[in-house]
Amino acid sequence: MRILFIGDIIGKPGRETVASVLPRLTEEQNIDLVIANGENLAGGYGLTGAMAKEMFALGVDLMTSGNHIWDKKEVEEYIAKEERLLRPANYPEPAPGKGSLVVDKGGCVVGVLNLQGRAFMPPLDCPFRVGDREIGRLRRETTLIFVDFHGEATAEKQAFAWYVDGRVSAVIGSHTHVQTADERILPGGTAYLTDVGMTGGHDSVIGMGIEGPIAKFLSGLPKQFRPATSAPRLCGVVVEIDERTGHSTSIVRIQREP
Repeated sequence: MRILFIGDIIGKPGRETVASVLPRLTEEQNIDLVIANGENLAGGYGLTGAMAKEMFALGVDLMTSGNHIWDKKEVEEYIAKEERLLRPANYPEPAPGKGSLVVDKGGCVVGVLNLQGRAFMPPLDCPFRVGDREIGRLRRETTLIFVDFHGEATAEKQAFAWYVDGRVSAVIGSHTHVQTADERILPGGTAYLTDVGMTGGHDSVIGMGIEGPIAKFLSGLPKQFRPATSAPRLCGVVVEIDERTGHSTSIVRIQREP
């Protein structure tokens, strides 16, 4: 099983990059399952049902998210009905939607789990304890489990990966929008990468036009940010998993221009 995970898709430039790159990338890499973090689809903040459907139509099998999932109010009704769009599983139970699911791709059953960190992030339930619960439930159906850990702190992501090593196939970090170069397979067979990066304009400050963030840092005042359009690039990672054991056999970072 070969899984492609696409890093946070930033606004229209990111969506257009996916449309341009994804078809040939899936063919080139012989991809079986495509997962993307979609919490920034709408101008960099949140997403709508229409944008989610656009990604599904392009070949994304399911989407994860994070702290920006609720930025567009209309998503609450959509996520309650659309199982292919996940929110972090450690949101309190009244939150609509689900934090994990099981998908059957060509007879291969894969569990996907979305968690959000708590270090320098909004307070949620403990991702370690919620992760325990969800991983136990998913393992009743499959040993192939992919985790998107949406978090700010490198240490928290690394600690979680070591905590679940051997119980899941992969722990891939999202949220910070800068692809890290620490991909590895842990001793128990869990593939790990601190951050998958982002998909959108890379002549930017984490996907946003350069001028707004600089002005904010210089003045300390709120500024309007818009997705950058220059130097578009898709960042992702391809994880290959042994279907018999659920252990990863390879992990490769991906960067592709349209």
